Amino acid sequence: MESKMGALSKMGEWKDRLFGRWRNRRKEQFQEEDLNDGDWCDLEQKEREWDVNDEAERREFIQGRLDQITEASEELEKLSVEYATVTAYLKDMEEIEALPETEMAVLAAGAEKIQGLEKKRGGYLEKKHRMSEEDFHRMERMEWDAQEGCRKLEEAEDYQSRIRQDMTRLEGEKHAYLYRKNELKGVIADSRGIVVVSAVFLIACYVILFTLKLVLDMDIQLGFLCATALIALVAAIRYFKYTGAVKELRRVEKGINRIIMLQNRVKIRLVNNTNLLDYLYMKYQVKSGRELKSLWEKYQVEKEERKVYREAELELEECQQEFLSILKCYQLKDPAVWLHQTAAILDSKEMVEIRHNLITRRQALRRRMDYNKEVVAAGAEKEIRELADKNPQYAREILSMLDSLKLGEAFR
Repeated sequence: MESKMGALSKMGEWKDRLFGRWRNRRKEQFQEEDLNDGDWCDLEQKEREWDVNDEAERREFIQGRLDQITEASEELEKLSVEYATVTAYLKDMEEIEALPETEMAVLAAGAEKIQGLEKKRGGYLEKKHRMSEEDFHRMERMEWDAQEGCRKLEEAEDYQSRIRQDMTRLEGEKHAYLYRKNELKGVIADSRGIVVVSAVFLIACYVILFTLKLVLDMDIQLGFLCATALIALVAAIRYFKYTGAVKELRRVEKGINRIIMLQNRVKIRLVNNTNLLDYLYMKYQVKSGRELKSLWEKYQVEKEERKVYREAELELEECQQEFLSILKCYQLKDPAVWLHQTAAILDSKEMVEIRHNLITRRQALRRRMDYNKEVVAAGAEKEIRELADKNPQYAREILSMLDSLKLGEAFR
């Protein structure tokens, strides 16, 4: 019996060594694959397996797509307002460029006078060396929007940081789930292997015991019972481990599905917020919210100091009022903007540069609108309709949820 127990011990060591090496190789392969994950901003179009016949999972899937459509619609509403404003500025430029020569000459004379007075005033103010004239006039043009822009940039940058933290957390949870799924598959495979090895070992024991009985006429009843009990114990232990691993594997796969759905949501928000930040940086011509805030604070100090020289500016103000009264005779959305863009009236190159900036802003808005409309909303609706087509028994339920969302948006 001692020799048999020694043989069992050696066999156990051999099995642990074999399966241990296999598990290590699978772990290294899994970690290697994880390093090649795609960009966070690309939506995962194919989710993990889920049960379409499960009402809770089905409704969760559809609700996730409906949330995407809702978020895209809200984003489109915000973008449409900004798009209309930029388009109105472009129409103002066309209105000015279409003026007759006589009226354009009057505007040019007023613009030239304004520029002369601004240069005279600027020559004195440059001695302060607090802000350059370019920065001051840039902040002056966006004075009505700079404080709001600081707030928007601060919120967007903070939101970007929180989104990336969420993505990092979700990515970590996803890797943990995938690693656990790989471990559970290893446990299941190990259990099956051990059952096969145990069966072979039990048969070998029976053969040896019956041989001893026939050749040496030994009493094998005790050995027979011990071998059977040992293998039955091993099989029972592995069976409980196997069933437990199968149940946990199902829970892990559901968790992976949930994390992927959350990741897709966060990725959409990341894309929209990244585009918003890029647009705000381009709109305010800064590289960060801190830079805009610094410029805004310097501008406020500079503005207060220039109040001292108000008397020298009275002539300029009178000239600007005359110029503004001329501009108000035309169908312009915001005539006051041209008080700070007189160079564009005198120089066609400056006008082209401003138009190019507005067109670039409008194209950026259009790209964001197309992304939300064609990629996010249309993609989510397509997935819902494809699900209804593939599962006609649930088509009415699926399409009713989609129709209820569209009806709600129509009355909003």
